Amino acid sequence: MNKTLYLTFLFFFLLFLQVLILNNILLFGYVNPYLYIVFVFLFPFKKKRFSLLTLSFLLGLFVDFFSNSGGIHAFATLFIAFIRIYIFRMVFQKTDTDFDFFTLEQEPFGKIFNFTVILTVVHHFILFSLTNFSFHNFSNVITNTLLSSIFTLVLYFLGSFIFSRKQ
Repeated sequence: MNKTLYLTFLFFFLLFLQVLILNNILLFGYVNPYLYIVFVFLFPFKKKRFSLLTLSFLLGLFVDFFSNSGGIHAFATLFIAFIRIYIFRMVFQKTDTDFDFFTLEQEPFGKIFNFTVILTVVHHFILFSLTNFSFHNFSNVITNTLLSSIFTLVLYFLGSFIFSRKQ
């Protein structure tokens, strides 16, 4: 499949999955999965960074529009798209010349796990910090961040296992 067509499909699939199904899930009053950030994980590293930042902002903005959340998803998604390259260099220890040949499937599970956990926790922490916007609710922010991050990561790794299994 053409990479541009794949990214377009992934963008709209994750957007509609988030706004139609996942936004309606709230377990135990704390846990809400935000699986749309998988787009930032799976966006190719050899593509231009401006494209990633633009598409991440638009994805977050569309989620905000359908969730009536005032821009917090756009900010959190744009932030993890911005720091993705730094986290990538820290976790995978690659340089700019390695981008052309890099795919997540070639890396060991531990590095992929660390990469996705860091970006997910940062995204969720920013999201819930902006939602609560008070130090009086800091325990709520931490609880929401940890539980929603765990649920999001379980859904991501379960989905990646199901859809990438070799027959």
